[in-house]
Amino acid sequence: MGKKNKGTTPNLGRTLIKDRFGHTQRRKVDNDTMLHTTELQDGYDWGRLNLSSVTEESSFQAFLRTAELAGTEFQAEKLNITFVNPKQRVGLLSKTQEQRMHQKHHEHREHLKVPRRPKWDKNTSAEDLERAENEAFLNWRRDLALLQEDEEILMTPYEKNLEFWRQLWRVVERSDVVVQIVDARNPLLFRSTDLESYVKEVKSTKMNMILVNKSDLLTEEQRKHWAEYFDCEGIRTAFYSATLVEEELKREAEAARQESFPALKELRDAADEIQQSLNKVEGALDAINRKVKPDDVAEQLLGDKNSPRVLSRTEMIEFLRRIYTGPRHTDQHVTIGMVGYPNVGKSSTINSLMTVKKVSVSATPGKTKRFQTLYLDNDIMLCDCPGLVMPSFVLTKADMLLNGILPIDQMRDHVPAVNLLCERIPRHVLEDKYGIVIAKPVEGEDMERAPHSEELLLAYGYNRGFMTSNGQPDQARSARYVLKDYVNGKLLYAMSPPSVTQAEYHTFPERQRKEIEESQLPSQQQRAMRIDKSTSKELDQQFFDDKPTHAHVKGRTNFPNVRLANDGTLVANAGPTDKPWRHVKKERREKLRKKFSHLDEH
Repeated sequence: MGKKNKGTTPNLGRTLIKDRFGHTQRRKVDNDTMLHTTELQDGYDWGRLNLSSVTEESSFQAFLRTAELAGTEFQAEKLNITFVNPKQRVGLLSKTQEQRMHQKHHEHREHLKVPRRPKWDKNTSAEDLERAENEAFLNWRRDLALLQEDEEILMTPYEKNLEFWRQLWRVVERSDVVVQIVDARNPLLFRSTDLESYVKEVKSTKMNMILVNKSDLLTEEQRKHWAEYFDCEGIRTAFYSATLVEEELKREAEAARQESFPALKELRDAADEIQQSLNKVEGALDAINRKVKPDDVAEQLLGDKNSPRVLSRTEMIEFLRRIYTGPRHTDQHVTIGMVGYPNVGKSSTINSLMTVKKVSVSATPGKTKRFQTLYLDNDIMLCDCPGLVMPSFVLTKADMLLNGILPIDQMRDHVPAVNLLCERIPRHVLEDKYGIVIAKPVEGEDMERAPHSEELLLAYGYNRGFMTSNGQPDQARSARYVLKDYVNGKLLYAMSPPSVTQAEYHTFPERQRKEIEESQLPSQQQRAMRIDKSTSKELDQQFFDDKPTHAHVKGRTNFPNVRLANDGTLVANAGPTDKPWRHVKKERREKLRKKFSHLDEH
């Protein structure tokens, strides 16, 4: 056959490629060349990006960003492989390492800052202000990157989009009171002391305040400790629970809906007529309580010290109305700026105060793109800032997962986080919560040690039926459920203030369920709960049950001219001069020697 004519017969592959990509406009950079990663400043050219939160980066992006900001060179390290032992505290720090890291955090606390807006006035042009903001923001990011590299300090994945910080600057400038919403289980992690300093730098008459959300998870004694701690810090604090308020609003709505039915309304009218005398007395008492209560609440909440009470919706509104007495940004109303991490319940708090859903709720940074103003009352205006992940010191990445800073569904390694959870939550609390039996330590180990992640996840996965294709409990799926229970507060662990020891601050309940021995469980469940499928007793029993039926002879045993007699002596057969290797071909021996010659080199 002759050569094919390429001009007349089109190639199918090229046709498909052209049909799919041929009409697409290729992107070009400023120098009119093709888009290339080395020519594009992906970390700083924010103008070309949509307004989206940037807190998490891939390892490659973080490598390039750190190299560009720090101005250093890195060399790849090959064959750096570490085998992880599931029976160790993987991903956790020792006591000495924790003390060293806490000391570093204390020494470099003043370097943990939020970006400042450069000074400007009416004569500053928009281009000059934008240039100054970009330069200040770049210097701020470079300082934090150098701090992480030089001191080897782990920080939370802070916001890296300048537009979000610009929204914070606007909220601070127009707010009379800046409220930081923190999680009651670990308030110090979500509190930014440098933000409080920046608020005072903008205007000294502005006020800082902390709203401790999810306070229903704490006891009254724990709230007293935090109220005393923030009193010593000199900052006003209010305890609130958006979840309790939302449940109360749902009950009121359900009661109002039931009262709308005619039959129920007639029955209640009849009951009111029968108990009219008692109702008058109760109504008079309620009226007296309503008249006295606001003054008592105002006196208690607006006093010199913080109150450990969990405020209701009406009490919280009254507290915000009376907390600020200085000059206002707007004369008609007091402006309350709401700032906080995206997972501490900031949007839920605003919705519970407004009684209707005004702000979309999401645990992902960047759901709110611009700050928005909401009128809570005629004289109260809320200024909602987008959820900002501010820089803060942490010990490990597992700590960020348990505090809800990093999304659990996107985690790649669940072992360190579950190990840290097992260190914080005792064994009997986990068994009572999930109705499972966690494998006990084997002989030779500390019987009082915390369970490893595999021990918890194997028991949980087998109990829930989370199995893999090869019949083993699915540990990754079980880890997501257990970690989400911790983040949602079903497995409760609250961090203590620095003035109180952790053992005295947070105590766990006693065992509620009857303790079940592992030997009482079915054999299949016992094997599924174990990392090592064979215990020492099983190995001993298997060894002694398998009795050998022949003598142990060292070396070669298949000598054709020698046999073992009944009395155990060796008897030579006929032809003792015969050599056992006589019938083995020499060529075959040579081939085998050449085949395995590489083994003789070592």
